[in-house]
Amino acid sequence: MALPLLQAMRPTKRLIADKAYDADKLRTRLIQHENEPVIPGGGADRDIVYPLNRKAYRLPNVIERMFGRLKNWKRIATRYDRLAINYLAAIALIATVTQWFG
Repeated sequence: MALPLLQAMRPTKRLIADKAYDADKLRTRLIQHENEPVIPGGGADRDIVYPLNRKAYRLPNVIERMFGRLKNWKRIATRYDRLAINYLAAIALIATVTQWFG
């Protein structure tokens, strides 16, 4: 599903993905469209070892940790708010608190 999804997206400089997307077909398509694939190697059965931009690969981890912290707040995890604007405000408030003190 990665290839059809990429066709619908606007052009980007790089694609950051996990090991599940380590396929030659996807890497070839990204390189042909001048995108940098930032995908770690799949495993020991791989014949070709591709270089990994570790600095770029760390970036999504910051976002994943923030969502993990947000889910610790029951109000966000269970979505008590009925209105989307109130839910977004709660997320903004809790994200600020968790990043400030976290």
